[in-house]
Amino acid sequence: MFPIRDHNPSGRTPFVVYALMAANILIFFSYLGIMDDARLLNRFYFDYAIIPARISDGVAFETLLTSMFLHGGWMHLAGNMLFLWIFGDNLEDEMGHLPFLLFYLAAGIGAGLIHVVTAPDSVVPTIGASGAIAGVMGGYLLLFPKARVDILLILIVYFRVFTIPAFIMLGLWLAMQFLGSLASNPDEGGVAYWAHTGGFAVGLVLCIPLWLRRGGIDFWDRTHGHPPHPEHKYKLTQSRIPKVPRK
Repeated sequence: MFPIRDHNPSGRTPFVVYALMAANILIFFSYLGIMDDARLLNRFYFDYAIIPARISDGVAFETLLTSMFLHGGWMHLAGNMLFLWIFGDNLEDEMGHLPFLLFYLAAGIGAGLIHVVTAPDSVVPTIGASGAIAGVMGGYLLLFPKARVDILLILIVYFRVFTIPAFIMLGLWLAMQFLGSLASNPDEGGVAYWAHTGGFAVGLVLCIPLWLRRGGIDFWDRTHGHPPHPEHKYKLTQSRIPKVPRK
């Protein structure tokens, strides 16, 4: 189950979201050629990925920023860019371009620091924009809890798109990350669950001043928990795939 779109186009062009997506994609292509060379890739990650043990020793703090623009493969990149595209535009619309960029970077750095705190002696490199994008999702949840999000559900051979409020989708996602945090060992690699959980919390907290300036509970009452502009109506059409009759 994963989101494919929301029903809330932004009121202005999300230039920062587009720029971040372009930067992530271009940087990924810049080192794609060394993905099959373990020696070069390990050296590259040593220089630019978060290695908690190094940061605990007081060095390589710049990797809290550089690691946010690195990805370990096509699906890692595609998944992160999809979530950024769905949830980033409305937040940029509400914050403004430069404040959103600063917010995104702060959420990513905060997520990285939380990952370091949870595994201070780990030498496993950590990369990805997931922490920053989790921050975007946390801010989206606070500002637009009832925004409509389309979810693609895949159960073996069963495919269906259905619409749920953002607070259900994001709440389920956060619960999965938190449970993953409790069950995983960050020293062994894999998914950086604490970075996801921490980034979500950092993004939500950073958005509280904006939410209060908009009126807090009154902002929710005025907008009904949706972005403050008309919702887009998607039309579902009949599939052209012919039905196979059964005897």
